Amino acid sequence: MKNRKVLWMTMAAALGLALSAGATTLKRMNMDELTRAAQVVARVKCKAIVVRWDHGEIFTFATFEVTEALKGSAPRQIVVRLLGGQFGHLKSTVDGVPRFTPGEEAYLFLEPTAAGDLSVTGWVQGTFRVRRDPDTAKEIVTQDTGAVSVYDPATRQFKQGGVRKMPLELFRERVLDAIDRQRIGK
Repeated sequence: MKNRKVLWMTMAAALGLALSAGATTLKRMNMDELTRAAQVVARVKCKAIVVRWDHGEIFTFATFEVTEALKGSAPRQIVVRLLGGQFGHLKSTVDGVPRFTPGEEAYLFLEPTAAGDLSVTGWVQGTFRVRRDPDTAKEIVTQDTGAVSVYDPATRQFKQGGVRKMPLELFRERVLDAIDRQRIGK
């Protein structure tokens, strides 16, 4: 009888947690919206990854060397807080949160967190990986949104998309144009 009561209480608690848990919905942000929301837009190179338990959640802290700042000011080294990661035997996976590995380069749109560090604006939407085109050997930029559906309020649908294999020079030009439009209030 006692075991049955414990089982029912456990099932009720689990049901309550399941009902209170919600999915994260990302609203699609264009370049102007990302630029406006970000305090810093910078080209970075990942140096280290550390996963920690912080205030009841698992967070990944990625340390980056800033190689170029297009918007805002950033120290030469920054730490970006990302929800989720693997801490010991516990793993927390959050759709839409970018993951990094040491050595890779990206342009990140960054905003401050309540904890006083930085987070990526729009999660995967504010993450643009820098790679070399195998055919031309020129640097290209690809946004992380290819694998994550984001909500487009204009069409009221979830879509995948974003910047794909854009020449680095064109990407920088588009970001700088968006910064200029923000500066003059357009």
